[in-house]
Parts: sequence; structure tokens; C-alpha cells
Amino acid sequence: PDDFVLSQAYPNPFNPTTTLNFSLPIESEVSLKIYNLQGREVVSLVNEIMNPGYHSVTWNANNQGSGMYFVKIIAGDFVDTHIL
Repeated sequence: PDDFVLSQAYPNPFNPTTTLNFSLPIESEVSLKIYNLQGREVVSLVNEIMNPGYHSVTWNANNQGSGMYFVKIIAGDFVDTHIL
């Protein structure tokens, strides 16, 4: 990949799982976390150094209440947030 990208989750809306895809053009320390509407961290899905390429993570929200959530990625200087 040429750029850092956090793609829109699918399916969205989801019940109870959704897949998060992202791309890294260079090796990066990656943090991928889910937050509730109050801004509290619900789960950390990724917290590691990852190789460049296309990556996919599935979040199973079976033990979470229904509603809206945010997914936030930090990879190097790249930061992006999407609504789930």
C-alpha cells in the first residue's frame, strides 16, 4: 500500500461481529482500539509493531451493549477514527 488507511468497517451496522481493515505502507507500531460514546476504551484489538501490508481484525461485540462505538487507529503519525 502507498498510504495509511483505515477502511469503513463491514458489516456496519453489525450484530455481533464486524471486520476492520487497514493498510500500512511501512512497518509501524499500531494501536487499534474501540471506544464507547462516553470515550471509554471498550477493547484494544491491536497493540503491536506490524509489517507493511493489508491487515484485517474482527471484533466480536457479543458482550457489549447495542449502540454506537468508535474505532481509532494510531500507526506512527497516522491517526484516524470511524463510527461503528
